[in-house]
Amino acid sequence: MSQTSNEQLTRQKTQFISEGVGITTTNFIQSAQGAILRDVEGQEFIDFAGGIAVMNVGHSHPKVVAAIKEQAERFTHTCFMVNPYEPAVKLAERLCHITPGDFAKRAVFLNSGAEAVENAVKIARYYTKRPAIIVFENAYHGRTLLTMTMTSKVKPYKFGFGPFAPEVYRIPFGDVAGADALKDAFIKQVNPEAVAAVVAEPVQGEGGFIAPPPDYFRDLVQICRDNGILFVADEIQSGMGRTGKMFAIEHWDVAPDLVIIAKSLAAGMPLAAVVGKQEVMDSIHSWGLGGTYGGNPVACAAGLAVLDAFEEEDLLAKSVALGEKLKARFEKWQKDFSIVGEIRGLGAMLGLEFVKGENREPAADEAKQLAAYCLGQGLLILVCGSYGNIVRVLAPFVITDEQLEKGLSIMEAGLKEIS
Repeated sequence: MSQTSNEQLTRQKTQFISEGVGITTTNFIQSAQGAILRDVEGQEFIDFAGGIAVMNVGHSHPKVVAAIKEQAERFTHTCFMVNPYEPAVKLAERLCHITPGDFAKRAVFLNSGAEAVENAVKIARYYTKRPAIIVFENAYHGRTLLTMTMTSKVKPYKFGFGPFAPEVYRIPFGDVAGADALKDAFIKQVNPEAVAAVVAEPVQGEGGFIAPPPDYFRDLVQICRDNGILFVADEIQSGMGRTGKMFAIEHWDVAPDLVIIAKSLAAGMPLAAVVGKQEVMDSIHSWGLGGTYGGNPVACAAGLAVLDAFEEEDLLAKSVALGEKLKARFEKWQKDFSIVGEIRGLGAMLGLEFVKGENREPAADEAKQLAAYCLGQGLLILVCGSYGNIVRVLAPFVITDEQLEKGLSIMEAGLKEIS
């Protein structure tokens, strides 16, 4: 056990890490297993955050740990563009097989979700020879210049960081008349002949766990096809089984031209990918894509172990079961507590909308109060949404029934406390 305290580390953090890096808690983690976190003082927390949707297979999954150790003992880096290696090729093959679409695909590996979004836009622009990108209200795509531009919420993501990247246009998301909104944008914002891609999160994450109606993406993608526009699914948070399917877009029976994957792809190792149609991915000139660390061998080994875990431990079924348990409890709370509004999301990617007053206005302060109460009782939950009033659950699929029940009981006690 470390002799360092949370208070000591907080002081060091304040002294040496930029104040621009916000932190949700002051509990510095020393170890984690499955769905349990332990801080440097020995306190345990049930993890309903999953490192923001990164730990779908759970913390320190034995298969992942073993794969990381084995690969690290061989070598940790050569740069795939200089000396290629098997783990990247094997992982690319498997991703091309499991992503939606019955057509030949190719993949490219990057380091982070934002970097993958940037590359998806590069690829779409190169292939179509068009400059414009259409994104959505409430979208979150990252914090780099382009992805920050594509992100909807101003504070904390965009405030003070302009000017922003050009040729990014925004339309409403999830409305029943969503297809009409895209057509309207072609008249009022940008000519469709200038649009390279529409980039969408199948279920919006940071924006508030918003899932669109059943026909939404089918209609949207058809308009894209009719106008020579690529459809790009940002599955960074919603993918890797989080909604009960390997990729959330499968709920709409749509095959994107490009799929962006990150977060739970490698269980915490920095790895992201763009997987897409062969003709699109191979249109780029040689050396047009890549990066020094993209497809790091240790990260790719972790990614292969994650896919092994999904297959050998039936983690998709566990995701479905987790989602059903969460929804049943959330529906009970919806009846019992007036502060609970909509139940948002799909599968095990669920959130509770907090509202108050006759007009059912966003109750952001109350959402924060619940998060603080839960932390004090040994449960980590996160708040999201454009108005900060969505309490989201991103628990690892391997969470035990006992851990899940204890966490939900803490949430329920917190709801009674703030109601």
